[in-house]
Amino acid sequence: MKKSLHLVLLLLLSALLLTGTAFADTGPKPKLTITVKNAPAEVYYLDLLEEDGDEENSHLYDNLGANQELEPDATMLQTLLNHTPEGWHACLAVGTSHAPMWGSLVSERKNQSGSPIHTFSYSGVPETYRIITVTKSGTVQISEPRTRQILQSSVTYDYAANTVSSPPAALAYAVQFLSTLLPTLAIEGLLLAAFGFSWKRNRKPFLLVNLATQLVLSAVCGVSAVRNGVSFFYFFLFLPTELVILIAEALLYRRFLTGQSRARATGYGIVANLASATVGLFTAVPVFQWISSHF
Repeated sequence: MKKSLHLVLLLLLSALLLTGTAFADTGPKPKLTITVKNAPAEVYYLDLLEEDGDEENSHLYDNLGANQELEPDATMLQTLLNHTPEGWHACLAVGTSHAPMWGSLVSERKNQSGSPIHTFSYSGVPETYRIITVTKSGTVQISEPRTRQILQSSVTYDYAANTVSSPPAALAYAVQFLSTLLPTLAIEGLLLAAFGFSWKRNRKPFLLVNLATQLVLSAVCGVSAVRNGVSFFYFFLFLPTELVILIAEALLYRRFLTGQSRARATGYGIVANLASATVGLFTAVPVFQWISSHF
């Protein structure tokens, strides 16, 4: 059993090094993907509005010059600026306060239904924003303020109704929780049988322990992953949390599993937790990416 324990521990450390290296310098950045439903039939510009801060407009990052391949229509751009509400400024047409933002006033792609998609990304994407549109004929619409609950989120803007919608953020947290709970139950359930423990006699403590520990993991790490992305910081938060869970599971299984020795129950708790934690490290990034594209 020592060889198996060492192998799983080596895999866990390797996963940390690989994922940590990938995110040490870059890390996930804010992103907002807007799908426009019932889009205007004519040419239109779409921009984000950010609340004014203490900075003067001259100190804002110039996003328009850095992002637009073609010279914007001067009349449409001026119409957009003229209709910007007091206390707000346009993120592309004027600039962003704290960091640059990448994006385009025009849609650069469409989904399968033909709806235009606008993508705004990088650290300058505002947490609280409004959507402003201006058409070639001069029609202007401005949405109500909305706050991103997820670091990289996707919303649908119904141009005809001038409303912004997205699935409830609670669903994103539920998906994240299930993404760790279900693989853990499968992996640790198989190992439970491999260690010679009867499922019928031990299913209750097995399920209760895993439900409790996965709730703790989700509260400590899952919420951080959804709100802030899977960065290098996430993995250093993940490891000590998993270490505490490993110790807790080993002690709980030693106390409540029946049919084998206490030493075997303790060993099962250690190996099972290391195995499921390793899988959790490798799946953290794809799960975050899936949530970002659907919420």
